[in-house]
Amino acid sequence: MRNPVRSEDDAFRIVLLIVVALGLIALGAWIDKWLGVAVVLAEVVGVVWFVTQRGRPQPPERQAPAPSPPDEHRVLVIANETVGGPELLQQIQEHAHGKRARILVVAPVPAKPSAQWTGDAGHAPEVAKQRLDTSVASMRAVGLEATGQTGEIDPVQAAEDAIRTFRPDELIVSTHPPGRSLWLEQDLPDKLRERFEVPVTHVVVDLGADGDS
Repeated sequence: MRNPVRSEDDAFRIVLLIVVALGLIALGAWIDKWLGVAVVLAEVVGVVWFVTQRGRPQPPERQAPAPSPPDEHRVLVIANETVGGPELLQQIQEHAHGKRARILVVAPVPAKPSAQWTGDAGHAPEVAKQRLDTSVASMRAVGLEATGQTGEIDPVQAAEDAIRTFRPDELIVSTHPPGRSLWLEQDLPDKLRERFEVPVTHVVVDLGADGDS
């Protein structure tokens, strides 16, 4: 919740409101004790409404990346365990649109869900980096200009950090199939569409069907 007292002016306004509220209660009670009770109840309801509205989180402002160079088509890929899937590579090749394609693959870490709450990443960063290196190498092998980096555990934050510097034309998010994907349970593709003014493509990578797990 936002702290209501952030300056001397805020403190003065709060004190003034308290004085006015007490004055209204005293005036109401002087006229009639039940009127005083009604004023108290009305003020309590007003305070509860104010605190509730002030404490309600505001939706983040939708962000648009700066334009990329006109001769490039930049693709930001957000993936973790599925970063090496062939479906992802195929999707990237299809989205080049005949331009010079530049790819940035971001793998948020740590991979295990409990680490978001415990802070214990274990070996997840090293594993993610290995997957990332393998995926980038496979992209370069088919002629794509690709780089990779690990990012924040929160994939939305990882995307925001990368968008700020990479300036992508589109974003591809790669997940496991429904039922096996934590990101789908968290509605990640829709969250990315709501947050960023950039086309978002969702690619499902079934590593089990590909024989990779």
